Amino acid sequence: MAIDTTPSQVATNALQALPFGNIIGGPLKACIEAQAMAAKTSWNFIQEVGLNTDPQTGEKKTVNVSFQFIKDGRVAQLNVPLLTIVPIPYIAIQTIDINFKANINASASNSKVENESTSIDAGVAGSASLNLGIFKVNADFHANYSSKKDSTATQDSKYSVEYTMDVAVKAGQDSMPAGLAKVLELLGNSLDVCDPSGTLEVNTLEFKGAPGDKAMLIATYKNRDGLFEPAKIQVPGQTGTVDGDNMIFQLPIEEGKTTSYMVGVSGISKKVIVKTIDTYTDQKNRELARIEREQKDKERLDGMQKEIADRRQKLDEQHQQELKESQERVRELEKKQAQEEEEEKAKKEAAGNQPK
Repeated sequence: MAIDTTPSQVATNALQALPFGNIIGGPLKACIEAQAMAAKTSWNFIQEVGLNTDPQTGEKKTVNVSFQFIKDGRVAQLNVPLLTIVPIPYIAIQTIDINFKANINASASNSKVENESTSIDAGVAGSASLNLGIFKVNADFHANYSSKKDSTATQDSKYSVEYTMDVAVKAGQDSMPAGLAKVLELLGNSLDVCDPSGTLEVNTLEFKGAPGDKAMLIATYKNRDGLFEPAKIQVPGQTGTVDGDNMIFQLPIEEGKTTSYMVGVSGISKKVIVKTIDTYTDQKNRELARIEREQKDKERLDGMQKEIADRRQKLDEQHQQELKESQERVRELEKKQAQEEEEEKAKKEAAGNQPK
């Protein structure tokens, strides 16, 4: 009897019909979708936590954390972008391991059993009776036949298809994308320490020039949030022009005067005093004062020289007088000495002329 191959063909067809593309591609697709969801979650986190959207313009601005501290004996305020101090979730799938195992079992068995038996039993029995009087007829007849045939057929077919798949996915905090790293670097460089009441700065406190000249005052104001607000800078009696982050004023220099101007900020008490100085008139006055000082110095020097000359002359005259007096004394001494010598000589001569 031939073996039935139908189960084997069914198993083979089942193996060929397995959706390997779906079996292997399904987990990969799920991982890709999960990665996309993780990236979208990171973007949603950045938008919801680190950015504020202006409802009117739709412009996005970073959320800053501001706190005050003491620096160099003064209260200072530090503005830090929130994204630079909060870890940004950026989960990425690092490895995907897919293990697939298919197990197909097929079996077929045929069995056929035929049993045939035949038995024949035959028997004849009869009796007859005949009376021709009042009709009497008796007749008995018996016949027996037996036949038996058995047939058995069995066919078994078995097949099974089993497949298992293990998927292992490893994910972790991935390295930051280059674009996001650059953004965070720029935000980190934007850290700014500000005065809680704002900072008002000018290019100089004193402007020097000639009468009729214009002194260019450049003023800058940065509020407590670190934003430039040049339009708030004011100088009473003067009109300024906004130039980028600065407000520029042209201050006149008045002849012979030192004029003070108060630079302030609208709405706060910040003030800086600047001065314009007429250096031409001031230099002229200083030059006249210098000439006068030199003249006085010359007169004083001439007086000192004259005094020195007078003293020298007086000393010379005194010296000449002393010298003259000394010479007179010497001459008198010489004369006296000569007179004494003559008297002594005369005495000796007189003594020699006396008789012995």
